[in-house]
Amino acid sequence: MILGIELGSTRIKAVLINKKRRIVQTAVHNWENRLKDGYWTYSLDEVRAGLCDVVSQLDVSKVTAMGISAMMHGYLAFNRNGELLTPFRTWRNTTTEIAAAKLTDLFGFNIPQRWSVAHLYQAIQNGEKHVKDIAFMTTLAGYVHLRLTGEKVLGIGDASGMFPIENGEYNRRFVMQFQELTGINWHEIAPKILKAGQTAGTLTKNGADYLGLPEALIGIPLCPPEGDAGTGMVATNAITPRTGNISAGTSIFAMVVLDKPLENLHTEIDMVTTPAGEHVAMIHCNNCTSDINAWVDLFGEVGEFSYDVFYEKSACCDLDCGDILTYNYYSGEPVTGVANGRPLLIRKPESRFSLANLCGSLLYSAIATLRIGMDILFGENAKIEVMRGHGGFFKHQAGLQAMADSLNVPISTLESAGEGGAFGIALLVDYLSYNSKSLEEFLGDVFTDNELTIVPDKSGIKRFNMYLETYKKGLDIQRKAAELF
Repeated sequence: MILGIELGSTRIKAVLINKKRRIVQTAVHNWENRLKDGYWTYSLDEVRAGLCDVVSQLDVSKVTAMGISAMMHGYLAFNRNGELLTPFRTWRNTTTEIAAAKLTDLFGFNIPQRWSVAHLYQAIQNGEKHVKDIAFMTTLAGYVHLRLTGEKVLGIGDASGMFPIENGEYNRRFVMQFQELTGINWHEIAPKILKAGQTAGTLTKNGADYLGLPEALIGIPLCPPEGDAGTGMVATNAITPRTGNISAGTSIFAMVVLDKPLENLHTEIDMVTTPAGEHVAMIHCNNCTSDINAWVDLFGEVGEFSYDVFYEKSACCDLDCGDILTYNYYSGEPVTGVANGRPLLIRKPESRFSLANLCGSLLYSAIATLRIGMDILFGENAKIEVMRGHGGFFKHQAGLQAMADSLNVPISTLESAGEGGAFGIALLVDYLSYNSKSLEEFLGDVFTDNELTIVPDKSGIKRFNMYLETYKKGLDIQRKAAELF
């Protein structure tokens, strides 16, 4: 058995897969970030408790290898004694605008606010005292992997969300520029980069104790720890040029593997890599399903209401969603230039305020910002032949249809789509034994099941485009709300 674990924004999920690469057991631990002292964070105690919970739900006695994936980016800085210097700052924070802009200008390469180097430089700009004591920085996946193996390594996909990558390593010219700017040698504090197929250490006794695993598993190999973007690409078999995938959960992001570099720099587009090191254009939006979750919970307080009902109702909305506008911004959204989030419901006295129209508006709001970013990528003539979705959003056909309509491209899902990154990291573990093949060839052998493909619907395209125009016009309301409330 192979154990794959992913620490997502709202769930920690674990899967066991067998020799046929079929999922035989799953486990879930729900958790949520907290806003503490101005930063979205999870405590490291919560990290361990959640991991131990999912492991305790599984029969791990026959596990022969494992891997860790987690939400990308953020800021985890440690001193020489391995002590955390400041609480974990997650990808969700939009507090690094000044640093991100300065680094983007310095490198001539887009550095989003979420990236680890932006968090570090912002801490320097803020004059934070802990910076002088930094001996090591990593991501959440890299931290857990370090606890399990003692190895300070990171998969190339996850590393590409810390600092720009070129030719399989941290961009040397940018490393030199950053050192001239700050006096910090990035290579000295960053994890070593590994690609898919490389062994990244073995489970130690301390690691087994940390995770609550039996001592019989000490010595099993681990694959390089990866970010949720990379494992999403693997889970959807979207790692070759002109393929792409969309991950939709607390955040929403699209990954498109490029067949040629983009001609222009766009601050709305991240440049990251696949777990094999291929260049990827990434449209990342901080907000997706949190507002849907909140409304489903609210309606559940007064009667039977489920996600199935929500999606069924959304498919019955009027052409203009009843002239109801919603914003799902729980946090800031760099793609649209919104610094701080305020979930909003806006309607006119004459709006048709029905359940179907509200659900339709909430559904479209969850994907509107992604479409705004994708329009920039389409403007660069990026070619997309296959677009696949994964995550709970795509378990419902109405979600698939809305996404296809919003982008005007067919959207496909695989049987494993709902399992997302936990399945993806499990496959990367399995690839350790088959790395004589390319990752593309390996995944071609894995994904032989039929895909469900939804094509855009003309009326759905019209409905979404009408909504998007109103959505864009109302963004100033969203910006002003954060100033006033």
